[in-house]
Amino acid sequence: MITAAIEPSFTAWRSKARELLKRGVRPDQVDWCDVNAGGAGLLREEPTEYGVSPTVEIKVPPEFLSLAASVCAHTDERRWSILYRLLFRMTLGGERHLLHLPSDPDTRQCQVWAKAIGRDIHKMHAFVRFRLIGQDKATGREQFVSWFEPTYRIVRLATPFFEKRFAGMDWSILTPDECAHWNGEKLFFTPGMDRSQAPAADAHDDLWRTYYRSIFNPARLKVQAMQSEMPQKYWKNLPEAQIIRDLIAGSQERVQEMLETPERPVKPIPDNAYIRSLHERSEGS
Repeated sequence: MITAAIEPSFTAWRSKARELLKRGVRPDQVDWCDVNAGGAGLLREEPTEYGVSPTVEIKVPPEFLSLAASVCAHTDERRWSILYRLLFRMTLGGERHLLHLPSDPDTRQCQVWAKAIGRDIHKMHAFVRFRLIGQDKATGREQFVSWFEPTYRIVRLATPFFEKRFAGMDWSILTPDECAHWNGEKLFFTPGMDRSQAPAADAHDDLWRTYYRSIFNPARLKVQAMQSEMPQKYWKNLPEAQIIRDLIAGSQERVQEMLETPERPVKPIPDNAYIRSLHERSEGS
């Protein structure tokens, strides 16, 4: 039996899986574990016989790599072994079209995990709130920091979005597992940290609350739908969340106020030759 203790990342799993696959090690011969959970070394025991020659070329379907990157970001302890079994079956096992069989238990489980990761990435993109903490004197670039608590280890999958959208400012996204940083030239990562090390509220929080209050429409309020899209687990880190309960509580009163407010009179069409020609053209068509 081989014990493969790896860092909990796609890069580490892919490197070790490639090594084992080239040696023809069967999935039932490998015990995968997290090196941070007490694993000592990458391999505690080497197989005495290989199923295939180490020189055999093994082709992996491209779509599998994308799936594996998502699955590795999950936290289920079974993900390493199920991914390797799926990989072995598609390559040395000859089941090339396994990913197109959703009824297969391994394929279905990996797709379920990948879907959960996709949802978590979407939530991170939607609910990260940056706070201004200063300005780099040398470059003049503003520096922002955000604290976020994802459900899974998605920082490396989610942060390229912020790299593209906020390329003009320096920023850091702090999470318990890993932190991402952008300095205008490169994206890099550091170990995670505690919530107490994140910045406190600033003036930008008031801007978020003002904006959220301005777009809140009590006439279209659906509490369950809102909580489904914005789960309460994220509220503690959202500046606008502090006013959500008050907005909900006062929604009926605001709707009644809207109904009782007289409609504004319709303004007459400006006596403009160009606009008049457009209306004449519309009426004649």
